[in-house]
Amino acid sequence: MKNPESRIPPLIFLISMATLAFEVLLTRVFSITIWYHFAFMVISIAMLGFAASGTILAIFPGMKKLDRISWYALALGIAMPGGFLLANMVAFDPVRLAWEKWELINILLTYLCLALPFFFTGLVIAAAFSIESYRAGLLYGADMIGAGIGSIGILLLMGHVPPEQGVFIIALVVVAAACLVGDRRLRVAALLPAASLVALLIIQPDFCRPRMSQFKGLEAALKFPGAEHIRTWYTPFTRIDTFRSPAVRYAPGLSLRYLEPLPEQIGVSIDGGEVNAVTSAADPEKLTFLEHLPAALPYALGPRAQVLILDPRGGLPVLTARRHGAREIATVESVAALERAIHEELQLFSGDIYGEESRVGLGRSWLAGETRRFDLIEISLQGTEPSGSFGLSEDYRFTVEAFREYLWHLRDNGILSFNLFIIPPPRTELRIMATLATALQDMGVKEPGSHLAAIRSWGTVTILAKRSPFTAGETAAVRKFAREKRFDLAWLSGAEAGESNVHVRTRDFDYFNGFRAIISPTERGSFLNGYLFDVRPVWDEAPFFSHFLKLDRIPETFHAMGGKWQFFLDGGYILPVILVQAVVISALLLALPALAGKPGTRYARSARRSFLPYFALLGLAYMFVEVALIQKLILPLENPPVAVAAVLASILISSGIGSFLSHRYPVVSQPATLLLLAILAALCALLLPSLFIIAAPWPLLLRGLFFCLIVALPGSLMGIPFPFGLKLLGQVEPALIPWAWTVNGVFSVLAPLLAVMTAISAGFRSVLLLGAAAYLLAFLILRKISVQ
Repeated sequence: MKNPESRIPPLIFLISMATLAFEVLLTRVFSITIWYHFAFMVISIAMLGFAASGTILAIFPGMKKLDRISWYALALGIAMPGGFLLANMVAFDPVRLAWEKWELINILLTYLCLALPFFFTGLVIAAAFSIESYRAGLLYGADMIGAGIGSIGILLLMGHVPPEQGVFIIALVVVAAACLVGDRRLRVAALLPAASLVALLIIQPDFCRPRMSQFKGLEAALKFPGAEHIRTWYTPFTRIDTFRSPAVRYAPGLSLRYLEPLPEQIGVSIDGGEVNAVTSAADPEKLTFLEHLPAALPYALGPRAQVLILDPRGGLPVLTARRHGAREIATVESVAALERAIHEELQLFSGDIYGEESRVGLGRSWLAGETRRFDLIEISLQGTEPSGSFGLSEDYRFTVEAFREYLWHLRDNGILSFNLFIIPPPRTELRIMATLATALQDMGVKEPGSHLAAIRSWGTVTILAKRSPFTAGETAAVRKFAREKRFDLAWLSGAEAGESNVHVRTRDFDYFNGFRAIISPTERGSFLNGYLFDVRPVWDEAPFFSHFLKLDRIPETFHAMGGKWQFFLDGGYILPVILVQAVVISALLLALPALAGKPGTRYARSARRSFLPYFALLGLAYMFVEVALIQKLILPLENPPVAVAAVLASILISSGIGSFLSHRYPVVSQPATLLLLAILAALCALLLPSLFIIAAPWPLLLRGLFFCLIVALPGSLMGIPFPFGLKLLGQVEPALIPWAWTVNGVFSVLAPLLAVMTAISAGFRSVLLLGAAAYLLAFLILRKISVQ
């Protein structure tokens, strides 16, 4: 390379690739060490480091020098492993917040440690934009394409090395990139950090390994006497551990009349949190307990020759189906790594529960392209112990549309079965019943109560649904099964409330009365409105099945949960806390340049009023559209982690290509591009559901290519407005470019938080439409700027 300027685009490409890969790695590390929703919180705040870099450059304009950019890159190569190791030493544990206020200091330290790498990435890119705004399209294209390739490349890397080693490899790439564009002095300075990274990779000292919370399921199980860790598997999306422990005793809701010992079981954990058990199938005599589980109820009502089990996890439903004579058993497991680990390591032990009829992906997506019908479709929501779910995560398995799909794939006398733990106060079981009742009514059933049944054990609830009413013989079989196994009727057409509280007594008839009110078309509305939790049916448009909190009932909820905040933490209801933190930090970052700077010229004040709102709208619009498209395309692409990676890479790479084209052909950089972009985003919101139906019968690969191309169409245009705005700002008031970078960065961090909160109340279509509206407003501002 003959001149320093020619080195900047390749450097930005490598830095963006490494930074996006680092962000994905951090998400995986914190999903393992703590929980995913806390990982989301930590990284969301840390990414404000991007915006902080613009604030610093605005206050200290002397830092915007071409020869310093390579040094910023070297600092990034040091900050990545340094921030990771320091955060690992701090070891923030959110569970401790309930009794140790010092944990607030730990979370602050974690923010600071992890914000540093993003800060130095921001310095590299923002300084380059400030110095060379005239070729912003080229620089932004390198940034976006680098990020897109990083989002895919990191998946390949994580398939071969643990996350902590991945951090050091990525840091080595950054140091090498800095050396590639830096002078001799920088290369000499880089020798020590490069040698240290290589040494850490080779030696792998204990302090580098992520420290898992002692309150996660795996760590808690390994503390039992005689516990033994067996093996760990890493994949790009999941960590799987197998172990032996007295804590692994899995027979959910087992009848108290069964007194024999259980067969040997091996524990399997997903990301150290969700713990399941694989049961030995070696001795059929020891599998008698399967006949005494509430999950055996469907088989007591008649033979089930063809069975489909969705998310069998450790495989107990498969063994239950075999025990009761099922001839064909199909399974669809959403956690691919779990299926592979059990099939490869525990195949003989488990009796090959993941055999020829096993598939990986989202069960309902597979069913959408399947014509077969089943005698039983079973869905289990049970691990080895009761636990809540992340309330603000999307789950397309339990929506009205999903339940219609399941019911449609039943034979004339087929049964849909749900098994779940009792976690008081009742909420999950009530939402399942409400969603089933709604799905049945959508299918033309006028009295859903006669199509539903439920039993309750000491710790579980089993809910059955049919397309046809339960016959008199089936109703009698439910009663007989419950009586013989000492279970209670939670709901059965014709049953009385007194029958629901016979064997496992509770102080009231919550389940029976709740189910009765939900099933009744006349009582359902008033019950759902008056109940403490939000247990209304959920739909694909807002698939937040585990979101039960009513904002106007928070004090009552807090009291019902024993005056503890753990419910809010476990349920992921820290999103408003994240938003408040982000708003406070963002306000500070936005205000500092104004407080530290001079009043400026008339042109500067005019540019500030016009350009800063423009860049704020771009940050909101881009992230609203990106988040909504990713979430809406999870369903047709079947495998959620792969779908997220593919759609994200498509958006980023197509944005980079669009930015490159705007640099090569300036004619495409027009205000009208924003108007076209707003129209395309609105069309996506309106037409995607119809496209899903059209593409449903297609092979998965063809479907994936089709939707990635659909996403790339608006994506290519999304890469044009930002560099075009920077180029215009560089012509009018280049000193404002770092501040514009801060504004865009701040709103890019706030937007995903706002998108999720909007989707909960109004759905992802509304998020897409809001993105279209933001692009439309940006068009109006840019048109005004262009005529000035």
